[in-house]
Amino acid sequence: MGLHGIEMEKRKKSIAVIDGQGGGIGTVIIKRVREAFAEEIEVIGLGTNAMATGAMLKAGANKGASGENAIVQTVKIVDIVTGTIGILIANSMMGEVTSKMAEAVGSSPAMKCLLPLRMSEVEIIGASKEPLPHLIDHLIRRIQEIIAA
Repeated sequence: MGLHGIEMEKRKKSIAVIDGQGGGIGTVIIKRVREAFAEEIEVIGLGTNAMATGAMLKAGANKGASGENAIVQTVKIVDIVTGTIGILIANSMMGEVTSKMAEAVGSSPAMKCLLPLRMSEVEIIGASKEPLPHLIDHLIRRIQEIIAA
């Protein structure tokens, strides 16, 4: 019971899915989040460009926004940020991730659940070389653990 006997509604958890280029990975993540959680979680598709944002909205994101400022502002207020490891690296995704975006993601108080996809200039020692669908399975399980906590 909340204040004065009135039950307070628990705030819905929010997750920002960040992707660039065509939004393909973000789209897969959002579809899987929707399968696992239906509307239990607010999903925000953040694209480094309008094409990626549009694809994530089509996949089932509740809201979407594009560009540097949208990413910088939104990662401050969500519970979970997800995408590939590239969202932490300035100039990744063929230059679509700016240094401000990477800094905002890294500085966000949100839990960061990142996929260790290979990048030619970055090697994550100890990361599994599993295919994307398996990595997303792991991601969904981890998000379930975070939401349940």
